Amino acid sequence: MLVLGIDTSCDDTGVGVARGRSVLANVVASQAALHAPLGGVLPETASREHLSAVDHVVAEALRRASVDRRELDAVAATRGPGLAGALLVGLSYAKALAWGSALPFVPVHHLEGHVAACLAEREDGAPPPEPPYLCLIASGGHTVLFDVPEAGRYVHVGGSRDDAAGEAFDKVARLLGLPYPGGPALAALAERGDPDAVPLPRPMARQACFDFSFSGLKTAVAVLLERRPELPPADVAAAFQARVVGSLVDVAARAATTFGRDTLVVAGGVAANRSLRGALAAADLRTFVPRLDLATDNGAMIALAAVERLRREGVPDQSVAFAVDAAPYLPLADAPSRPRDASRTGG
Repeated sequence: MLVLGIDTSCDDTGVGVARGRSVLANVVASQAALHAPLGGVLPETASREHLSAVDHVVAEALRRASVDRRELDAVAATRGPGLAGALLVGLSYAKALAWGSALPFVPVHHLEGHVAACLAEREDGAPPPEPPYLCLIASGGHTVLFDVPEAGRYVHVGGSRDDAAGEAFDKVARLLGLPYPGGPALAALAERGDPDAVPLPRPMARQACFDFSFSGLKTAVAVLLERRPELPPADVAAAFQARVVGSLVDVAARAATTFGRDTLVVAGGVAANRSLRGALAAADLRTFVPRLDLATDNGAMIALAAVERLRREGVPDQSVAFAVDAAPYLPLADAPSRPRDASRTGG
C-alpha cells in the first residue's frame, strides 16, 4: 500500500510518502521565519504560503521517495482540526491530485495522524504499539488523553481545559523574550537552569479526573517575572518546563492505572521535548514516542494513518470522501460530560 499524505493544518506544508509502515519521504516546508516577527501564526498568511508551496513540496516528496504518482495506491490529506483556510489548501490539492490520477482519496483526522506517527518502522526494528493502550497527544494546539481499546477507536479520557501544552510553552517563551517558535527555544534554555530554584505551582495538583490546565501556570510565570525581574531566565524556564512535564506524566500514569493499561503512546510536537522523553522513560509504563522527525506536524503521519485506515476498512466510499469539507474543530472522540464537582483544583 503506497500512499501520499498532505498536512496543511497550521503553518507547515507537510507531504510524506509511506509504503505500509515504512516512510519513504517526509518533506516539510516551514513558515516559522515568516511568522516570527508577529510571534505567532497569521492564518491568512499561512494559507497563502501553503498555496505557494504545496505543489513544490509534493513534487519533492515524490522525488525523494523515487515514486511516480501513477504508482500511488491512494492520496490522503488532513481534513481537521486546524486553521480553516490552511486546511482547505491541502484538502483541495489532495482531492484534485487523486481525481486527476484516478486514485482513491482518504480524508484523515489530524490527531489520528499523530498517533499513526508512532507506528512508523524504526531503524532498530522495534515493534510498534498495539492496542489496547492509553494515548497522550500534546502539541501546540492540543493536549488530550485517549483510551484506545482497539485500532481506530478512541475514548476521551481527559484534556486541557484551557491552553494546550505547546501553546503554554510558546506563551511563556514570549514572556522570557525568546524567539518564535518559542517551545524549542524555551526547552533549550531550560537545560541550563535549576527547576527547583523558582517557586511555581503544580497545575491541578488535587484533581480527581484526568484533565490538564496550563493557563494558570503561564499567569504565575508572568506575575513572578513582574515581581522578581532579576530571576535567571534559565531557572524560570526550567521550573516551568518541569511543572508541565510533571503534569503530563503524572496524569497519564494515573489514568493508565485507572484504566488498567500498561502501555502509553505519546504523540504530538511536545513529544519531541527531551525533558518529557526522559520523564517518560523513568515512568513505570511501556512508552512509545514517535521518531523526532515525525513528532511535529508532517505529511508522513497522514500517509501512515491512511494506510492503517485502508487496512482496517478498505477504500472509503469516494462519493463521501470527495464531499468532505475542512473541519477546523473536528473531534476525534466526543468528550464526556463532566459533573461540576468532578475535580478539585488547587495549587
